[in-house]
Amino acid sequence: MFFYDMTVVIVGLIVGSFLNVVAWRSLRDMSIIFPPSHCPSCKHRLSPLDLIPVLSYLYLRGKCRYCETNISALYPLAEIITAILLYWSYKKIGLSLELVPISFLMMLLVISVLTDLRKMLILDKVTLPFTVVFLLLRTFIGEEPFFYYVLGGMIGFTLLFVLSLISKGGFGGGDVKLYLAIGVALGPRYTVLSFTFATILGAIVAVSLLIFRKIEKKQPIPFAPFILFGTVVAYFYGDDFLTWYRDFF
Repeated sequence: MFFYDMTVVIVGLIVGSFLNVVAWRSLRDMSIIFPPSHCPSCKHRLSPLDLIPVLSYLYLRGKCRYCETNISALYPLAEIITAILLYWSYKKIGLSLELVPISFLMMLLVISVLTDLRKMLILDKVTLPFTVVFLLLRTFIGEEPFFYYVLGGMIGFTLLFVLSLISKGGFGGGDVKLYLAIGVALGPRYTVLSFTFATILGAIVAVSLLIFRKIEKKQPIPFAPFILFGTVVAYFYGDDFLTWYRDFF
């Protein structure tokens, strides 16, 4: 059991490192394969010792080995979060086929958080291919019929699209298409719960930032981190929440 657990964690760290590359290069319209990994500042090609997830960052004390430019803490943070999410998924789901679409969903959410934090963007070039992957996977994998997941995508897209019109830009097009992908991956029940949890946490954080004057009124804040939180809680604990809610009322 320990061997499998450690393997999942290590794979998660490696995947997280790759997601960093995907996010950074996608924002710059660069290939995710070529050129090989290099320092964004001095362009020096990185050696294998520079690319060990988390450990390289700690060893180098957050600086490039060649030009000593500071390395964003988002890199190791994304690696750790990806490892946690994939390990959590593995422990909750086990080695079943359902682990495949959920793992892809976690990867999409991590990329979306990274691009949203860096540039306030959730990229169609990332979201839409993942949506196609979810459609293909849900054709063969899932406890519900295929149309159930298609309906989830329709509801996720429509819900965010309508709210974006009502709020006059409160939700961006990236959020709308991300919930299309989430809907196809999870189906309608968890999608609605995901948005509910994300909105509640987002409102709490936004109000807190306003109270402490960390942001100005109507200043946009990245919503993807809240979507990540809402989706994880909805998928893994949504049924427990609905049972508690029904019993409470």
